[in-house]
Amino acid sequence: MLGAELGLPVAHLDSHASYIDHWLKLLREDDRAILTAAARAEEASSLLLKLGGRETVVAEEPGDDALAA
Repeated sequence: MLGAELGLPVAHLDSHASYIDHWLKLLREDDRAILTAAARAEEASSLLLKLGGRETVVAEEPGDDALAA
């Protein structure tokens, strides 16, 4: 999704089966791997969007405004 937003080429998608296989092996070995990867991916995508001249939207914590009303 980030690649599409920034107009990046998609030639690397040809090896997606081996990419998924790698993730399956990693997740079997470390049940927290997905959380670590997601946090790092969020940091990386925020940086790339900023460098690409696009602002990122900061999500509000659930209930921030709900309790104030």
